[in-house]
Amino acid sequence: MSERRHIVVIGAGVGGLAAALRLAHGGAAVTVLERHAGPGGKMRAVPSAAGPVDAGPTVLTLRSVFDDLFSAAGARLDDHLTLVAEAVLARHWWPDGSRLDLYADPAASGEAVAALAGDRARAQFHAFRRKARRLFEAFDAPMMQAARPSQAALTARVLRRPRLIADMAPWRSLAAQLARDFDDPRLRQLFGRYATYVGGHPGGVPALLSLIFHAEASGVWRVDGGMHRLARVLADLAEARGASFHYGTGATELELAGGRVAAVIDETGLRHPCDAAVFNGDPRALRLGLLGAAARRAVPAAATGPRSLSASVWSFAARPEGRDLAHHNVFFGDDPETEFGAIARGRPPEDPTLYVCAQDRGAGAAPAAGPERFEIIVNAAPTTDAPPEDPAACHRRTFRTLADRGLSFTPVPKAAAALTDPERFAALFPGSAGSLYGRSPEGLTAGLKRPTARTAVPGLYLVGGGAHPGAGVPMAALSARHAAEAIWTDLGSTSTSPRTATPGGMSTASPIAGPTPSASSPS
Repeated sequence: MSERRHIVVIGAGVGGLAAALRLAHGGAAVTVLERHAGPGGKMRAVPSAAGPVDAGPTVLTLRSVFDDLFSAAGARLDDHLTLVAEAVLARHWWPDGSRLDLYADPAASGEAVAALAGDRARAQFHAFRRKARRLFEAFDAPMMQAARPSQAALTARVLRRPRLIADMAPWRSLAAQLARDFDDPRLRQLFGRYATYVGGHPGGVPALLSLIFHAEASGVWRVDGGMHRLARVLADLAEARGASFHYGTGATELELAGGRVAAVIDETGLRHPCDAAVFNGDPRALRLGLLGAAARRAVPAAATGPRSLSASVWSFAARPEGRDLAHHNVFFGDDPETEFGAIARGRPPEDPTLYVCAQDRGAGAAPAAGPERFEIIVNAAPTTDAPPEDPAACHRRTFRTLADRGLSFTPVPKAAAALTDPERFAALFPGSAGSLYGRSPEGLTAGLKRPTARTAVPGLYLVGGGAHPGAGVPMAALSARHAAEAIWTDLGSTSTSPRTATPGGMSTASPIAGPTPSASSPS
């Protein structure tokens, strides 16, 4: 930009951090307001006897998104973070005692599938793997990489490659298609779990979402020091490029002048004049008026509901016994329909699937001595669909189920210290109703209903997992690229002068109120 702009980023999750980094490197004066004590948003850590343990995302895929982000900021990822490619993508266990490792090497995965379920299952796996790759490669550019995807563009892509219609199976859910793809119910259950990566039920999300498998099969990376290290590094890079971070300071109101954003008021009453604001929070918070009445119209109702899954998350340090754990482990229940049926009714499943991240394991290694750090994730309903559950009941169900599957911990963590449940997520991230992924991904066109970077309020932009292109750490980082590019386009030709924060006072007209307003997000 030829003239320096002032931009306020509300929230320091991955999307907000990536936006702040891109904008500050591009020459903007960036102020980041974050209500929590440090960066990361849901990519958070909590203390334990073995050091900080992750309490949010644990899987890093699509490394190229972050290589691009660092490069766009004039840096190299490898100079700031140590990423280790995992040979074992995940280790899976079933109640009957069977086990399956999936590998970064597809041939090794095929052999493991054959050992579990026979030669026909191996052929089915490779057919599924190739289909997932075709879908990912077909929809990456017109959907995830596009700032504002359209039904017309997606339809045109499919018409040019008619085979995609069969691959997409638009008339089937993921669960229904997997019943055709695999004879073995364990494999249907395994690949159906990818629906939960974006907060959905295998029986409700479209078959198209089998493409998520390709993202994981392309490489799973372990961040040395934990996923929260990524957030810290992004914040440090943005700060080195001039961004100013205000932790423990939430935003309370957007102030408009001439119909567009002119300032952000923080919870101390300080007014931060700006040429644009970037909101890294759940878009539902805007609809609820948590940033004032002016922001209520920023996104349509269809962009915020129905809600995606929540979770109960345990983060603790202990000594494990009974199972040979990889970095990523999944302990399946007997029947996914029983599990997701209960969640759909707003009730916790009695026999849940449990994801266990052994944070200190990877590349086949385990700590020589002392407690290890663990994160356990159990799917749950958002608070809009379920009453609060007694933490003691969640504790009994989680650790009893793991014990039944052959895994125990010493000491067993205490619920009060180790659990983040849907109610707690709702409090940590206002307006989310505890949903970890924003709007539900269920329904064939759900992906087109997420709000894009531009909103109906000129000068207000969205980033994060609740905005396009959706849930997941790489997607949140991509949303920041879309927002930054929109801001450069919308503000690049308008002159403005540097302004400073002032306590209280009346709003003053923004000198950029004259240009054509930003396009609103699709309804």
